[in-house]
Amino acid sequence: MGRVYNFSAGPAVLPEEVLRECAAEMLDYNGTGMSVMEMSHRSKAFEEIINTAEADIRELMGIPANYKVLFLQGGASQQFAMIPMNFMKNKVADYIITGQWAKKAYQEAQIFGQANAIASSADQTFSYIPDCSDLPVSENADYVYICENNTIYGTKFKTLPNTKGKPLIADVSSCFLSEPVDVNKYAMIYGGVQKNVGPAGVVIAIIREDMITEDVLPGTPTMLKYKTHADNNSLYNTPPAYGIYVCGKVFKWLKANGGLAAMKERNEEKAKILYDYLDESKLFKGTVRACDRSLMNVPFVTGNEELDAKFVKEAKAAGFENLKGHRTVGGMRASIYNAMPKKGVEELVKFMKDFESKNM
Repeated sequence: MGRVYNFSAGPAVLPEEVLRECAAEMLDYNGTGMSVMEMSHRSKAFEEIINTAEADIRELMGIPANYKVLFLQGGASQQFAMIPMNFMKNKVADYIITGQWAKKAYQEAQIFGQANAIASSADQTFSYIPDCSDLPVSENADYVYICENNTIYGTKFKTLPNTKGKPLIADVSSCFLSEPVDVNKYAMIYGGVQKNVGPAGVVIAIIREDMITEDVLPGTPTMLKYKTHADNNSLYNTPPAYGIYVCGKVFKWLKANGGLAAMKERNEEKAKILYDYLDESKLFKGTVRACDRSLMNVPFVTGNEELDAKFVKEAKAAGFENLKGHRTVGGMRASIYNAMPKKGVEELVKFMKDFESKNM
């Protein structure tokens, strides 16, 4: 069987060229006579891999010099605790709840201090982004937190919230490197890489230097202090070395393909194909308010659970994998990250049209 069209929300599709390169270097990386999986993270060869990866992501995102780039472990979910442990100096933080992951981060923060939900779209099953132009930001809030692209529900902040001068922290796991970004607008921007950047097991955190101090909550373990990792160039302990190597390859691939502006253009073109069809279809319906739609994750339903299940089953048989929606919402979801070719989206729409004609 050849490559399928993999619409998984994560771990997700990676660029085929990158996979081929990794395969070619599997037994002998760059004349070292060993795989990156086998080499010491203290070796010259690996030092070059991590330094090049950092330089490339800095170039791609235009990361200013006063921001640290950290390659961490523990998934985005571990950041839900690390963020309050490191930054909740006043023991107050404001959260905007636009889906499951923002909600989990908010619940985790409650362990460490007063977490306030200052806006939420839970009233309509997270199908929109609330107006964040004038929120009741707490006077002594240490930061305002968002999940910028909501993987499960398919929404995206098109305008960042007005934090009234408070530091903004954003989880960008599922929109990482999908479009240009002004890093200066964030105190911290981070994401698990397994959606758009690399294999599961790496988190990239981009943090403004003034945020990283020794002044953390009492009892914060050494490994959960950002300063530990920042002071040691992400090499305090053995990092997820192979995952970082693959991320580095993806950064090179992005640079070779025109960078983030070109990615945004490609992603808009791909998403338009699918959304245009959903808007005209009599069987399938998108679930998100049009102005808040994500370019990365596209949830849709038929309105009939049995028909949804039939669609997912037949799609799988036709080579379209992982179209089942998240267990919390059901229906279907197509994740169309950077590495999903336009042809994959065109073929999916063709299949959907065919399914519609047979099931109406």
